[in-house]
Order: sequence, then C-alpha cells, then structure tokens
Amino acid sequence: MNETYLHWLNHPRLDPGTRKELESLRDAAEIEDRFSRHLSFGTAGMRGIIGAGTNRMNRYTVRRATAGFARHLLKQFADVHERGVVVAHDSRKYSAEFASEAAGVFAAHGIPVYLFPELRPTPVLSFAVRHLGARGGVMITASHNPPEYNGYKVYGPDGAQSGPETAGQIQREIAAVKDEIELDVLSLAEGTKQGLILRPGPEVDEAYMEHVKSLSLRPDVIRQAADDLRIVYTPLHGTGLRPVTGILSELGIRHIHIVDKQATPDPAFPHAPSPNPEEPEALRMALVLAAEKDADLVIATDPDADRLGVAVRHGGEYVPLTGNQIGALLLHYMLERRRELGILPENGLILKTIVTSELGRKVADTYGVATVDLLTGFKFIAEKIEEAGRSGTHTFLMGYEESYGYLFGDFVRDKDAVQAAMLAAEMTAWHKLRGETLVDVLDRLFAEHGVHQETLVSYTLPGADGLRKMEAWMDALRRTPFSEIGGIPVLSVEDYAHGFAGLPPSNVLKFKLADESWVAVRPSGTEPKIKFYFGAVGSTREETASKLERMKRTMLKPVE
Repeated sequence: MNETYLHWLNHPRLDPGTRKELESLRDAAEIEDRFSRHLSFGTAGMRGIIGAGTNRMNRYTVRRATAGFARHLLKQFADVHERGVVVAHDSRKYSAEFASEAAGVFAAHGIPVYLFPELRPTPVLSFAVRHLGARGGVMITASHNPPEYNGYKVYGPDGAQSGPETAGQIQREIAAVKDEIELDVLSLAEGTKQGLILRPGPEVDEAYMEHVKSLSLRPDVIRQAADDLRIVYTPLHGTGLRPVTGILSELGIRHIHIVDKQATPDPAFPHAPSPNPEEPEALRMALVLAAEKDADLVIATDPDADRLGVAVRHGGEYVPLTGNQIGALLLHYMLERRRELGILPENGLILKTIVTSELGRKVADTYGVATVDLLTGFKFIAEKIEEAGRSGTHTFLMGYEESYGYLFGDFVRDKDAVQAAMLAAEMTAWHKLRGETLVDVLDRLFAEHGVHQETLVSYTLPGADGLRKMEAWMDALRRTPFSEIGGIPVLSVEDYAHGFAGLPPSNVLKFKLADESWVAVRPSGTEPKIKFYFGAVGSTREETASKLERMKRTMLKPVE
C-alpha cells in the first residue's frame, strides 16, 4: 500500500470528508496515481483534477502551495508584511473554499491578504495586485479546463504570472514543506479579527473598469451604431457577466442579449460541459440565440474571463473566428485607428507567441510596428512588457496568442477578455457603419498578405504513462530528419529545448517550410496533452486548406 496514502488516511488532523473519500478508494492503480507524486507546480502554477491526494486539487495541496509561496515572498520582500497579497477565485467547484484556505495560510505567516468576497475574472486579480501595490497574488481557477479540474495561479508584484526562475524558487519552497496536513491555517473569522484578512473595496473594480474604458479608440462609433448593433454574449457559467456587460453598456451598446442558461456561475457547467471558447460546442447556444435576435456579433468568455471567442454574421450565416483571426483583426483595427488619430508611436511593439499566426506580424509591418515572438504563455508577454517599460525602447500596443488570449492595456499583465470584448464590439460597430463584416475585413487582409490558415491537433494522455508517451514522441520527432512536410521543403528546424533565439529553454519543436508555412509541437504546460500546431500560407482558401491537410498527414502519421 502507498505510504503517503496511509499517512494521509491515518493523520489525526485530516478532515472527515477527505478521510471518507480516501476510505472509499479500492483501486490500487488509482491510489498510486493520487499519491505517487505531488501535483506539479510550474510557471502556470498548478492545475489538476479535484479530489483527495497529493496529485489532486484539494485544501491540502492548496495549503502546501501557499505555504511555499508565502515563504518565498517573505525571503524576497522585506515589506510583504505591509503590502500583502491579493487572492481571488472563479466559479469552479471549491474555488471559494480554496481561496479561503490560501488566505488562511498567508495570514498564518503574518502576511496580510486582500481576499475578494465574490468571484472575479483573472484579469481583475492581475490588476488588483498592481493597483493595491501588493507583493503577489493567487488566482484560484482552472481557466477553460473541464468541470472536474481546478487550479492555482501565482502572480508577482507586477501582476504577471511567475517566469521560470521565480517559479523554480517557489517550487523549491513548496518542496520543502514536510507535511501539508500539519500546516497552520487561520480561519476567515480569526484572520479578519487580527486584521490580516481584508476585503478589497468597490474602488478596485471601478478603477479597473475605468482603465478598460480608456482603451476605447472611437467611442463615438459605438454611439453611432447603438440603435442597430446587436450582440449576443455568453459567460459560459463563469465570471465575465458583470464586467463584460458592464463595459459594453457603459459605452452605449443597447442591444446585448445574454444566453440565459449559461449566465449563472455554476461549477458543474451544466449547459457548457466544455467551457472553452476555442471549441465550437461552447458557442452552440449563443449561435442559436444570435439567429433569433439577428445579432451582428457573438462573443464568449471562458470561466475566468481571460479568453474571448468570437463569431460574426456574414452572408446570412454565423462564422466562428479562430484565435489567430481574432488577433489579426483586433490588431489591424487598433493600428488603423491609432494611425488615423495620430497616436501610433514610432516605437510600437506587438508581442505574440511562437505558435501564433504570422499574419499579425505582416499586419504590424504595414504600420511600421515591431513584432517579437515569445514562448507560449502570457507570462512571457508580461515579462517583455515590463522590460519594454523599463528600457523605454518600445511602446507596448498589444500582446496575444492563438489560444484566444489578448491584451491591450498594460494595467493588466495577463490575458483580458473584458478588454478584448470591448474592442471587438467597437471594431464590429466601425465596420458595420461601413457596410462590412469582420469576414470582409479578413478577406482584405488575406488578399494583401496571403491566406493564412492554422489548426491545432491535441492528444490527451493522462497519468504517468501519458507523460512517458509524450516524452517518447518528442524524442522521436527530434530524431526524424524531415526534409519535407506535406510535400513542402523544410527550410529549418528550431529546437527550443536548450533555448533558442534568446528565449528560455522549452520543450518545443518548430519546423519552418519553404512557402512560409510551419509546424510546431509541444506538450501542454497546463493539461495532459501534446499539441501539434499547423500554419499554412497560400493564395486561396482552398489551396491553403489542402496544404494543411497534407502537413497533418505527414506529422501525425508517426504519432497515430
């Protein structure tokens, strides 16, 4: 029998609910999976299935991670006892309880905690850390993962998720925790009584909304289109309803139709079993409502409101846009309006990831704006924003990644679907007044820069065996001497395992092809998946789609 399992089961301080769950376990393989290792902690924090065990999300793994983070902060910042940390949570199962556990551990370490009393989007947590001058933050969320997951994201004083070096330091502190069940935790009542657990006031939310509103480039356009512009929105049972509808209403949009069945925060996600705006199923109910209301724009945010999905009416039907397409359209709109208004800086900077479409770079080049590629993960975009701000060499304008994450205002240092929703609505209004849809605009970009199409193929491989398979596949791909992919010659192979082009080491391979097409492969940092990214460039949609299929056949055959 697993020794750690027995230690938990027989521990006198174990809560009755967890003990009952452990007593119910009969399968040795499941016990081993739950207790063979600790839930991994990295640059994205930790994320896992909810349940009892060291390899699950529960109150004890949250306490362990928080104790390690608290000890890291105490070593790094002499003033953390004055400046404190911020803790927020989304709508997932046990999110509020896990947030309270984290607050209690910080308080037990003498660190003041600003604990949001109700659910908040991830970008609000990022903003609050900066706005309150805190030394760190914790967001309890599993983002767009299925309902059985929850997670724990760590933020630094800049409001950004931890980079590799800081995450490594925190991980070492977490690993030094001997027994998570023995950790001291103050109750909310006791922490509040001691003045260590505080509640942020409404001024934090109000300040955030004012900052978002300031990003509007042509608020007059929304007022002009207000009578005719119709938007359907779904928060997918998450945190976005109040801030997204609030900012759209403040800007004067009158016709906002909410998908009622997906409006209420619900950890079971009963009407959105896969609450991920990247997946077509997530928009299904919204598209039905859009047809009823003759809507111009459909938008969806994931549970912690850091990702935005979009569909637009075009030619009598609704066309879902990919994350790459949304990013290119938002980028084009933002740069075009800035140039017209005379506020496009000469040293503008666009940040994107190495698995994001090259269409954005071509759009930025048109306006004389620099584009920098970074590793996957918004923390790397946030690091570059901070670096540009310190050096003054560039002015940050936009950061985005293909997985539906966008940022315009650097008062937040993570993806922000509230910002993106506002600008998507404004962009739609602008083009509607000119008799255009966003698909029309995309077609113009394709005509100018070539048709860019991308797709993602993921394989889910849970457990230790899955990790071994992913490692073996990456090794096999590194050993395979591809001379062509899909009949297109390979120009170069970029292996990021030991760092590449000044970027930190990462388990990523990228194949660049002779016609500007490309393929990238990487294991996910937040899910038990290996991901294959394909980007094709051609002169027509048909030609580009054909290239994608040929490239997929070449790359996926060894895996399948």
